Amino acid sequence: MLVRGLRGLQHLGLNLTGLVSALYFGLIAGAVQSGPGAQARWCLAGMALLAAVAWLGNLRRARAIAEMATSRIGSAAQGYVELMGRASVSPEHLIVTPLGGIACIWYRYRLYSRDNAKREWRQIDSGVSSSTFDISDATGVCTVDPDHAEVVGAEVRTSYPGQDKLVEECLFGGGRIYLLGDFATLSGSSTVLSLREDVVSLLTSWKQDPADLHRRFDLDRNGTIDLHEWEQARQLATRTVQRQHRDMRQQPGVHLLRAPRDGRLFLISALSPQALRNHFLRWTAFHFCIGLTATAGWFYLA
Repeated sequence: MLVRGLRGLQHLGLNLTGLVSALYFGLIAGAVQSGPGAQARWCLAGMALLAAVAWLGNLRRARAIAEMATSRIGSAAQGYVELMGRASVSPEHLIVTPLGGIACIWYRYRLYSRDNAKREWRQIDSGVSSSTFDISDATGVCTVDPDHAEVVGAEVRTSYPGQDKLVEECLFGGGRIYLLGDFATLSGSSTVLSLREDVVSLLTSWKQDPADLHRRFDLDRNGTIDLHEWEQARQLATRTVQRQHRDMRQQPGVHLLRAPRDGRLFLISALSPQALRNHFLRWTAFHFCIGLTATAGWFYLA
């Protein structure tokens, strides 16, 4: 449930690192304003607990990256894998940020309005893209479904349209992309097909054009299609659908990377595996220091 909740926050365009930092500042402010006493100890206890969760989460990410070997798209095993590839620059895979108009393969944005009374920026809108994009290496092409992904290392662009502030994070076509997620090859041979349903659908489509139906199957030209003629139409429809099914099953497989259903990490990054691992290790150290300081403060006030 916790993993799904965090994925939901990411899907709404919220930056979890920023959210944790905001919680830290809120707890610190609560402890300072309340002064020495029970409320301050509760704030420090909350900080220590939050730091422990964040420390474990970042350590888990660093270990997952270190333990996974990078697979090639063309030979990757089905299931949880690590991939590196170059993002497609094809216009059909590029999208445009809704407010800044930046062409990219993925974006997340936050729009802020100036609160002059409090002299601070207040978030008024946010969003994250869900369009698929392709990455490729020397062995093949993989389509990426970024829904519920944790995206790290995206390029950040800040602009000030009018009286507002717009922060956009983007991944761009042509760049190297790191991925950690669930890999599946959707091949034509594994496609579930129903001969009966498809024959019925084809015959229904033929009935929608009565003139052509009579031209093709009213063999005695008496203006009606009898049972014998309709049986011939059904046999032709069956042969047509069988041929279509054979063609579909011979189509090459499509590689897809998406969020694991078992709650494991789903990472997308413009950083290299080593740089990404170092990123999470730095945050691991940061949260450890926060937790240690909060714990020491709690004992001091106890």
